[in-house]
Amino acid sequence: MKNGVHFDRVRIGALECVDPPLRVTSAELSQRMAPMLRRFGMPLDMLESLTGIVARRQWEPGTTPSSVAAEAGARALAAAGIDRARVGLVVNSSVCKDFIEPSVASTVHGRLGLSADCLSFDVGNACLAFLDAMTIAGNMIERGQIECALIVDGEGSHQITEATIRRLLEPTSTPRTLRDNFASLTLGSGAVAMLLGDESLFPHGHRLLGGVTVAASEHNNLCRGHADEMITDGAGLLAAGLSLAERTFARAASALGWTPDALDECVLHQVSAVHTQKLLDKLGIAQRKAHTIFQEHGNVGPAALPITLAKAAAAGRLASGHRIGLMGIGSGLNCAMMEVVW
Repeated sequence: MKNGVHFDRVRIGALECVDPPLRVTSAELSQRMAPMLRRFGMPLDMLESLTGIVARRQWEPGTTPSSVAAEAGARALAAAGIDRARVGLVVNSSVCKDFIEPSVASTVHGRLGLSADCLSFDVGNACLAFLDAMTIAGNMIERGQIECALIVDGEGSHQITEATIRRLLEPTSTPRTLRDNFASLTLGSGAVAMLLGDESLFPHGHRLLGGVTVAASEHNNLCRGHADEMITDGAGLLAAGLSLAERTFARAASALGWTPDALDECVLHQVSAVHTQKLLDKLGIAQRKAHTIFQEHGNVGPAALPITLAKAAAAGRLASGHRIGLMGIGSGLNCAMMEVVW
């Protein structure tokens, strides 16, 4: 993988996202945590001031990851206008699951009425999983195994947010408890779907050139997540992630010819204002080249990067021929960078 993976025939045929209907502000969450914040001598606007996250979205109670992933998938299929029988693979990349088994992908497959010949499975790799799914699907399309793949992701933050607030309001909680659980308060919800296909199916689609990956698994203990709890060493994760991103960008420079000036747009996995700015500074990328959504959506896990790409396109930031760098970092640590020519 030192020279990366390269595609000649893979195109993005459609990209659609679904925003949850409920807007939950950082001010609302901080007000609920007021007794704890006062006890620790912290300002009530601590959450928003430290992260730059004004609000995040949540689904109505009882909403399942598969239902919103399927909704995004249906929108992508409608936007592409292709026969569902041509989809040879559906991959789900979400951290959130309906159940441990079966896969979310199998439920999406059934909801969308896809062919019995269409493979379905989940891919898990923290916030990097959507890019990994793109690589898997791209390889299968490039080899001619399938004509088209649907990649979906549905994330919900309500459960972990509520559990975290309850934990912090316990009389036994300490400032260390807040530090360990702080990243959980940045999480948001959303759904997204991408159709990848052969150039013959999407002759006017956006070209996926390929990408590179680098691992730093010595840092696998910096973030440990469960359905209702995520313990994170925020400072350690930021430092290790920036170092890993710098190494991965150097590999992308060799494999894809990247320089900060060569890229027209950089689409990042977004956690907060601090993380986003420090990453741009580390890589020497101008802030104007990065569309940000964390202010209103928080950290949407593996859905964050493709949602940002979709919203950048909707905002008219992407023009034909633009070189777009997709840059993701996931707990583990793993980093992937891919290029799309719009």
